[in-house]
Amino acid sequence: MRVIPNEISYSAAISACEKGGQWQLALGLLSSMPDMSVMPNEISYSAAISACSKGGQWQLALGLLSSMPDMSVIPDKFSFSAAISACEKAGQWQLALSLLGSMPDVRVIPNEVNHNAAISACEKAGQWQLALILLSSMPGMRLIPDEISFSAAISACEKGGQWQLALSLLGSMPDMRVIPNEISYNAAISACEKRGQWQLALSLLNRMPEMRTTPTEISFAAAISACEKGSRWKWALALLSAMPEMELLPPVICFNAAMLACVSCNCWQRIFDVLGEMLRLSVQPDQFSCGPVLTECEQHGLLGSEGSVAA
Repeated sequence: MRVIPNEISYSAAISACEKGGQWQLALGLLSSMPDMSVMPNEISYSAAISACSKGGQWQLALGLLSSMPDMSVIPDKFSFSAAISACEKAGQWQLALSLLGSMPDVRVIPNEVNHNAAISACEKAGQWQLALILLSSMPGMRLIPDEISFSAAISACEKGGQWQLALSLLGSMPDMRVIPNEISYNAAISACEKRGQWQLALSLLNRMPEMRTTPTEISFAAAISACEKGSRWKWALALLSAMPEMELLPPVICFNAAMLACVSCNCWQRIFDVLGEMLRLSVQPDQFSCGPVLTECEQHGLLGSEGSVAA
């Protein structure tokens, strides 16, 4: 028995290609639908646009969106969401905002997903002011910001060096009945780290378990780096040693920051303790790991004639 494809089977096949990252196949299926006397619908287009988004093909995603009316298909919030995400991933924040603003023109009401993608686009481009404007405009549009909205806005503030605003946003989340997650906390800790606010970074890290949020390697890396910038080598080493107790394997960046903290406090002997722990945990050193060791060995006359560490 011959089965004739219809818009449902085509949409399912295009969605499968989208999930598998096969944007070329998704476009091929979409373009073949009229030849099979099957008209694409908004589901077919949305899946194809999403496939292009995941494949980094933002121009194709926008081309598909703009071609929908020509095929008598009205773009919906899912089509716009996929297109805005494509622009966000490609760093095209102006286009992302333009798409968001054009949605009411085609009688499509933006939802939380659309706004979150636009906020993320601003965040990636360092446009923290625009990210905050989008976030603050959501309640007036009867949209409820979620942890994704806040995390993107906090990260935007972090990239813009606005650590006070990042902390303010994090603190306001419970008032909006939004529970901060590890991404929210990590962005706030990183914001403190970049501005040398090591006490606040440690406070946020300690608060995470109280908020039923488990610190990650990223959380500790940012906090250790904050201690390094604040020349707090004891805190840096304490955090480093606490990670295995929480079943976290410290990445090389944590060890590097801890060694730099020791260097900044002239505790060069401690560098070898950090390096030893690094080797014990089978963490591969990189070029940044070797720098502090060789520098301190050279300054203290511990290098052999060929640059090796003297016994």
